[in-house]
Amino acid sequence: MSVEKICVIGLGYIGLPTAAIFASRKKQVVGVDINPRTVDIINRGAVHIVEPGLELLVHAVITQGYLRATTKVEPAQAFLIAVPTPFKDNHEPDLSYIRAAVEALAPALKKRDLVILESTSPVGTTERMAQWLARARPDLTFPATHGEASDIRIAHCPERVLPGHVLRELVSNDRIIGGLTPACSAAAAQLYQTFVEGQCLVTDARTAEMCKLTENSFRDVNIAFANELSMICAQLRINPWELIRLANHHPRVNILQPGPGVGGHCIAVDPWFIVSQTPELARLIRTAREVNEYKPQWVIQQVKLALATLLLKRTDLQAGSVRIACYGLAFKADIDDLRESPALGIARQLGKELGVKLLLVEPNIEGLPADMAMHALTDTTDALERAQIHVVLVRHREFMSMPALRDGLLVIDAAGVLAA
Repeated sequence: MSVEKICVIGLGYIGLPTAAIFASRKKQVVGVDINPRTVDIINRGAVHIVEPGLELLVHAVITQGYLRATTKVEPAQAFLIAVPTPFKDNHEPDLSYIRAAVEALAPALKKRDLVILESTSPVGTTERMAQWLARARPDLTFPATHGEASDIRIAHCPERVLPGHVLRELVSNDRIIGGLTPACSAAAAQLYQTFVEGQCLVTDARTAEMCKLTENSFRDVNIAFANELSMICAQLRINPWELIRLANHHPRVNILQPGPGVGGHCIAVDPWFIVSQTPELARLIRTAREVNEYKPQWVIQQVKLALATLLLKRTDLQAGSVRIACYGLAFKADIDDLRESPALGIARQLGKELGVKLLLVEPNIEGLPADMAMHALTDTTDALERAQIHVVLVRHREFMSMPALRDGLLVIDAAGVLAA
């Protein structure tokens, strides 16, 4: 099947880079997003997110006419869904974004079209997506009833990229292709081979869904070990970063680095998809998630202890007059992504519970979230001069060369900057 026009629904951290890379291979790509501002920015050849190299690529393919953005789904030969899949308050998966995307694209479907779900999803979501499409378009046939002979091909092909390296990894990483039938898998593999230089590894949709969840749960479990170890070390007055560095000299040990928690839309979310479907069996995965979700609270307790210590020593200070600087709000180093960020959550909670005005240092953003507008977004020089307590939450490159943090200041280093 030759695909000349692709419709990418969702122009966020995965959808936009994917759309731009397809367009760079001279495919006609229509990007769809519900946010008119996002659409306008992209059509001007700019981007609304920080990702190295992305703005140059988007500008090029917009200028060449291979990519354009809109708020309405258009007919195409292939539809890619790259919308969020958060969870609800009880950690149940929220599939409303996927369903909304399905309902938006259903009227545009025609025979021999390919629909790919890229959004990370609980096992069985691709099958549910096919059911939603079948109900919306009873005039077409789908894999559940017509197998290989169905009018529409459907597959799940999860992304496996690292923020900050998305453009390179979209091309170089192996890709999991999980079709509802072998014909669906073949059609999806052929499409991704337009730009993927790694292997296109074919399996069924359920295994593809579980594969992405497994990868992120594996990482979550390993991060939880490092985070739990860091809290134990603090109680035993041991430097966790030195300990891990020494332990990693063992030829079969590779402990990860601890941090203030786990953030982002993947590792902080995906393990709960497994837990929600098999709660009685996913005991280790649940425990790891609970350890990583507790770590921000532990960091906040360290800040409160530091504040109490400061007030005991400095009788000229009142709690409300103390300035606390937080270095980093993104969920990982050197990006602007605040989704599920433990650093942002820590800063937000400190502001609420301590009643102080925070000095927030995040070099990758231009403005604070609306609910934090009462605090000050500033730079390292100002924060080092004005704050009495310094909380390092992210290992941004800008923070790795701040020797002033070592000069007798009251520092809570949750990111290991001082250990570098």
